[in-house]
Amino acid sequence: MIEVFVRAASLVGLPRSIGGIYGLLFCASAPMTFEELVTRLGISRGSVSQGLKLLRQLGAVKTHYVAGDRKDHYVPELSMQRLVQGFVRDQFSPHMESGSARMDQVRDLIDQEADAALRQHALQRLNTLDAWQKRVQRLLPILMAALTGTHFFGDNSTSPEKGTII
Repeated sequence: MIEVFVRAASLVGLPRSIGGIYGLLFCASAPMTFEELVTRLGISRGSVSQGLKLLRQLGAVKTHYVAGDRKDHYVPELSMQRLVQGFVRDQFSPHMESGSARMDQVRDLIDQEADAALRQHALQRLNTLDAWQKRVQRLLPILMAALTGTHFFGDNSTSPEKGTII
């Protein structure tokens, strides 16, 4: 089962160790310590440390208090909505925002191109990228709603007139 999470992490561009850590915590019947993760996964302390840091940032892993133990114990976040929102917020949205800024810079460079044919070709390609980006921005809330089981327009009604996903 852990391999499912390892492959999912690789699919979205995260290190395999991230998937392994989350997968092990997901499968564990009790909260796990840092040392238990290192031992069970057979990966370096640095990989576990960085992995836990990123997973906590994404909201995919939480610390869990265990009475009488001073060590941190970790448990997975099991809410699909929180996992997807954390990933989109911390991994996807920054790339979209920086992509917009880079496209503006490219547009400025294209405007400076002296060769009209090259300028026209580059503008066509840039316009294609711009269209793709706009589609992704429109699709993202719908995708989030589909993955998390929430309503797209924030209305709990199931009536199409009210603007919910159908």
